[in-house]
Amino acid sequence: MSPTKIAIVYYSATGTLHAMAERLASSARAAGAEVRLRQVAELAPKDAIATNQAWQDHVEASGHIEPASPDDVIWADGVLLGTPSRFGNVASQLKQFLDTLGPAWSNGELANKAYAGFTASQTAHGGQESTLLALYNSVYHFGGILVPPGYTDEVKFTDGNPYGVSHVTGGSNDVPLGTAEVAALSHLAERIVDVASRLRVA
Repeated sequence: MSPTKIAIVYYSATGTLHAMAERLASSARAAGAEVRLRQVAELAPKDAIATNQAWQDHVEASGHIEPASPDDVIWADGVLLGTPSRFGNVASQLKQFLDTLGPAWSNGELANKAYAGFTASQTAHGGQESTLLALYNSVYHFGGILVPPGYTDEVKFTDGNPYGVSHVTGGSNDVPLGTAEVAALSHLAERIVDVASRLRVA
């Protein structure tokens, strides 16, 4: 049987979600999956991006990443969706991408796949859980199968988010991923590969 196919589709402004996505990709590949790592298009105007050096730097550094398309989600057996928290909600860049999936949805091409999410915010109570819950509203409409991590591994009692994986970037928005977050991302990737593999043969 061919490898399980995992699409990691995310938006990252200053690089945190990108780092999380790369960890998910490496862990999914280590678990035997074929992976597509895709960043959705930036919608913000250039003058807004230029006001934040970290944002500008990331836009330039991530230009080589292939942009996400509906075909990436159609292709996949499992999908990991990543967004920073925006007032407890999904970033407009990822939401715009999800809105382009209407034709695939109407053809039933988004259903019966494994889905889970990851996010980040500057503070510990900055809307991480509500962002993931809002993200999953789209998955319900897809007919997707949610595969949250729950408390299926000891690391979840450390990172503390059963809805997905999240990271607190701090007031300066530059706190790197810690040991717990890295372990939680690896667990989520392995779990999505496992469940997506089971769905393929169900």
